[in-house]
Amino acid sequence: MALPEEFQKRMKEMLGAEYEDFITGYEQTRKYGLRVNTLKLLPEEFEKIAPFEIEKIPWIPNGYYYKEGTFPARHPYYAAGLYYLQEPSAMTPASRLPVEPGERVLDLCAAPGGKATELAARLRGRGVLVANDISASRARALLHNLELFGASNILVTNEVPARLAEVFEGYFDKILVDAPCSGEGMFRKSQEAISAWSLERVRFFAKQQKTIVESAVRMLRPGGMMLYSTCTFSAEENEGTVAETLERFPELELIPMEGYEGFESGRPEWGGGCAALERCVRIWPHKMPGEGHFLALFRKREGGREESIRGKDGSAAAGEPAADRTEDRTLYGEERNSRRKNRKKGGAGKNGMGICGQPDAEQARLLEDFLDGCSLAPESRRLDCRGGKAYAAPELPENLKGIRFLRSGLLLGEFKKGRFEPSQPFAMALSPKNFRRYISWEPDDERVEKYLRGESVPVDLQREKAENGWNLVCVGNFSLGWGKISNGLLKNKYLCGWRKN
Repeated sequence: MALPEEFQKRMKEMLGAEYEDFITGYEQTRKYGLRVNTLKLLPEEFEKIAPFEIEKIPWIPNGYYYKEGTFPARHPYYAAGLYYLQEPSAMTPASRLPVEPGERVLDLCAAPGGKATELAARLRGRGVLVANDISASRARALLHNLELFGASNILVTNEVPARLAEVFEGYFDKILVDAPCSGEGMFRKSQEAISAWSLERVRFFAKQQKTIVESAVRMLRPGGMMLYSTCTFSAEENEGTVAETLERFPELELIPMEGYEGFESGRPEWGGGCAALERCVRIWPHKMPGEGHFLALFRKREGGREESIRGKDGSAAAGEPAADRTEDRTLYGEERNSRRKNRKKGGAGKNGMGICGQPDAEQARLLEDFLDGCSLAPESRRLDCRGGKAYAAPELPENLKGIRFLRSGLLLGEFKKGRFEPSQPFAMALSPKNFRRYISWEPDDERVEKYLRGESVPVDLQREKAENGWNLVCVGNFSLGWGKISNGLLKNKYLCGWRKN
């Protein structure tokens, strides 16, 4: 592997006697990992049904190695959202941010969704996860992965951090900043990262990271926690950024994280001598079976000056514990073009995104008929209908005018000429446990692949105990999508954009 000469020089200065072990590590085969979706099943349950050989990642509760030459994304369980493919060290940041159900959580640089999907699973459908990326195309990939995982209490945004900070000041209990970086820790994984590296890029990202962190600090409530991480080795982007953050924001303190024998502490000498940097974590690929990573966990001391975000009744201050929050607000609509159409029709409300909608009598009847036998009852959300679509919306502040977003909440489906058609995201949030009408096939049933390709398939209603009408289509009792059965044929309703070629 041809590494940049300047990079090698810098690493030799940093590591000294360890440098040779570090360089030799690049000759080792990289590790491949997956993380089990605990919204769908427990890790030990996955171990019993895993269709290929796996080995536990010791420092990640729901993480596993799989062997090179295995293709987990080709298995129907991947289409069912049972796991996310992720480099083992990259699983660490989300695992070390102590997220609890009911909290307000922000993943500020979230695409493509490796960390956001884990945060959503930890929330278990309660509270809200705001997942943001400044790239529109990457934000679309982020939304897809969250929907594949069955995440429902989400707001997926496409904004610069400073714009989010204007409306979410002091709002979040937990924030993850997996910052854009020079990617030195990914060299063994990506030739592109090697080709793109330069000292100028290191300096560029170090400057950008400080700006991103500044916005994140504004959005963190007093008492809240922020985890900063990178996948690079450079001191400028790691200890340097953390030390400057502590200096600029005295209300922040570094707190220890759950350890592991392969973790190394941060180096105070690489951050101006700040002793607290020892509480950071460095993951070196020559010391652990994974790639390079850096983590720092901040806590915002109580009593900092933060503006509260309140509802019309003045309730629910931003600093109140998650369990005490009672506000019921939402963001409506989907994508910018939808918002423009709403405004043209005169449907825009106070926040510029449209008036929250109760279903009319016909919509209420259609939705009630469809949901007959569905036991899914999203917590802290309410039904909103607008633009011919129905959403289960999470709690959000009111003053979100102009925020670019792709999705708010769980899209249940659309109303079309006297009928209700359920959405693919709704299917992924369900299981046979909470939807009465379903049909389930084993992973090796040829009908599974036909379904994933968008084909209609025959069914035996009596033998498979299925019913005519809309059915949740499952593999091994895990949802894949929708199908509509009539006259012994399941008409395929799997989302076109998700189908296999």
